[in-house]
Amino acid sequence: MPITTKIQPRALVRALVRASGGPRYAVALAVDALGTGLLRPFLLLYGVTVLELSAPATGIAMTVGVVVGLGCMPAVGRWLDRGARSTVVAASMLVRVLGVALLLATPAGHVWLFGTAALFLGIGNQAWPAAHAALVATVAHGRERDTALAAGRALRNAGMGVGALLATVCLAGGATALQALAAVTGIAYLVAAALAWSVHLHAHPAASAPAKDTDGPAPRMGALLAANVVYAFCLNVPEIALPLILVTQLNASPVWSAAIFVANTVLVVTLQVPVTVLMSRFSRRTVLALAGVVLAASYLGFLAATSPGHGWGAPAVATVSVVCTIGEIIYAGSATALVTVLAPTRVLGRALARFELSTGLGLAVSPAVITALAPHGPAALWGTLAGATLLSASAVAAEKDPKRGSAGGSTGRSGPPGRAFGDGAAPGPAAPGDAVPAGHTPLV
Repeated sequence: MPITTKIQPRALVRALVRASGGPRYAVALAVDALGTGLLRPFLLLYGVTVLELSAPATGIAMTVGVVVGLGCMPAVGRWLDRGARSTVVAASMLVRVLGVALLLATPAGHVWLFGTAALFLGIGNQAWPAAHAALVATVAHGRERDTALAAGRALRNAGMGVGALLATVCLAGGATALQALAAVTGIAYLVAAALAWSVHLHAHPAASAPAKDTDGPAPRMGALLAANVVYAFCLNVPEIALPLILVTQLNASPVWSAAIFVANTVLVVTLQVPVTVLMSRFSRRTVLALAGVVLAASYLGFLAATSPGHGWGAPAVATVSVVCTIGEIIYAGSATALVTVLAPTRVLGRALARFELSTGLGLAVSPAVITALAPHGPAALWGTLAGATLLSASAVAAEKDPKRGSAGGSTGRSGPPGRAFGDGAAPGPAAPGDAVPAGHTPLV
C-alpha cells in the first residue's frame, strides 16, 4: 500500500496520541519536558550561582554524572526485556526527582553532593529515551511506530523550549529564582512519573515467542552503533560548536547563537512528524544513511561559511544551520525506529539500551572533540566532522540487517493496511504478524 504524505491534522493527532501511549502518557511527556526545560539548560548556572562552585568544577561534576549515568543502561535494557514498560519510564522520572531533591539540599561549596545530584539526573536522562521507545514499540507497529516516536520527540522539544523560555524570564531573580525553578522541576518530574506509572503497561515478550527464542543476545548492530556515536555530534552542534565559532572566531553577537538555537527548536517541533512521514516511503536504513549525507553537507557548508575572507560569516552560518537541523530531523526520525525493527521482541530492551548508550557516548565526547578541533581552524573542525559522518553513513548503508522470520523485522515499508498515516484514517486493526505482545495492558 503506497504511503502518502498528505496529513489531516485532527486525525493524525488522535492516532498519534493513541500510538504514543494514550492521553495520560502524552500529558506525562509534556509535563516531564516542561520541567526538564526549566532546569537542565541552567544546571551549570545553578552550580556557579547558587552553590558558589567554580565553573570548571561544576562542568567536571556534570560531565562525570552523565558518563557514570551511562552505566545504568545495561540494567535498564534487562528490565525492559522482562516486560516492564511504564514502570521503567516512571522510574526514570522518579530518579530525577531524587536528583533535584539532593540538588536543593546541597550546601554551598559541596561539589561532591552536586556531582551526586548530577549523577541521578544523568541516570534519569539516559534511561528515559530507551524506556519511552520500548513503550511506544509495544503499542504501535509499522510506520505508525516511527511517526509516534517522531511526535514524542516534537512534543518533548516543544515542552523543553517552553520551559527554557519561562526559566529565562525568571532568571532575573538570581539564586532564589534558580532554587524555585529547581523545586518546580522536581514537582513536574513527580507528577509526570505518577501519570506514566498510571498507564500500567506491561509486555510479556516471551508469551509471543517460542521458548527457545526467549534468551540470547541482542543483534550486534556494530556499524550502526559506531555510526550513531558520530551522528549524535549533530545534536550538540547548535549548542556548542556554533556558539563557539560565532563568538570566538567570527566575533559575532551572541544573539546569532540564540537565534540559531531557537530556530533549531522550532524546526524540530514543526517538521519532525511531517519529515518522518515523507521519508516513510524509503527504508529506514536508507533514510538514516541519507541523514548522514545531509549532515556532512551541512558541515561542509559551515566550512565554507567560516573560512577566512568570507564577508557574511554569521548570516551564512545561520542559513547552513537550517540544513544541519534537517539532517538532525531525518536522523532522529529513522535511527531509533530502525533499532526497534532490527531487534527481536525478546531483546528489544537491550538493543535500545545499547543504542542509547552509543548516543550518550557521542553526546559526552562531542564537547571535548569540538573544543579540541576548533582552535585548529575551520578545516580541522568541519572537515573532520564531515569526513567522519560520511564514513558513518557508508557503514550504515553497507551493514546487513539480521535475518528475521517475523513480519516486524523488515526495515522497509512495513505495517498492515490502514496503519500507515497520511490519508487521515485512524489506525486499523493489527494484522496477524503485527499484533501487540500478549499480556500487555491496554492504554486509556
